Parts: sequence; C-alpha cells; structure tokens
Amino acid sequence: QVQLVESGGGLVQPGGSLSLSCAASGNILRITTMGWHRQAPGKQRELIADIARGGWTNYADSVKGRFTISRDNAKNTVYLQMNSLKPEDTAVYYCTALHEGINYWGQGTQVAVSS
Repeated sequence: QVQLVESGGGLVQPGGSLSLSCAASGNILRITTMGWHRQAPGKQRELIADIARGGWTNYADSVKGRFTISRDNAKNTVYLQMNSLKPEDTAVYYCTALHEGINYWGQGTQVAVSS
C-alpha cells in the first residue's frame, strides 16, 4: 500500500504561480513513475505531467512550458511548479504513484485561477 498526501493548492490570479507537493508513505521502495493529474468541473480527469524514477519527464501539451514536475526520491516527494496560470487550469489536482503495476492516488487539492 502507498499513501499520497498533496499540499499547496489554493486561489491565484491569472498569470500567477503556485507550487504543489505530494509526499508518499507506506510501501514506497518500488514506486516507479509519479505524476500529476487534474480534473476540471464537467471534464474528464487528465494526465498533465509525470516523472520516472530516473528523472525522465512527460508533459501534456496544455501545460508544456508552464509547468515543471520534479521529484526528490530521498524524501519520496513529487512536486509541480505551475507558472503563468490560466483560468482553464482551475481543477482538482491529484498526485499519483505507480507501484508494482498499481496506480495509487492522492485525495486531491483544489487549484483555482481567478481574478
């Protein structure tokens, strides 16, 4: 079992920045890819960024160049730095961790971009 706890969501104005973090606990030794998904009201949940244990990253086109995913394997934590935020980035953001073929999910943190 893997437990994930996100933090760092909130309200920000368009063009602003926000940083999310997600700490993993439990059976963490074999966690491979970690990532961030989001779900906006009325829309399907989407993968926006993920990062392999070795550091290789992948981004959705909608956030490429604005968001940066990183991880600290020693702290079992994954981060998402979000810059140049737009109202369409408003969503609940979920952290995920792949462990022995099972994708674990955090409880989600709300990000709202509004003036």
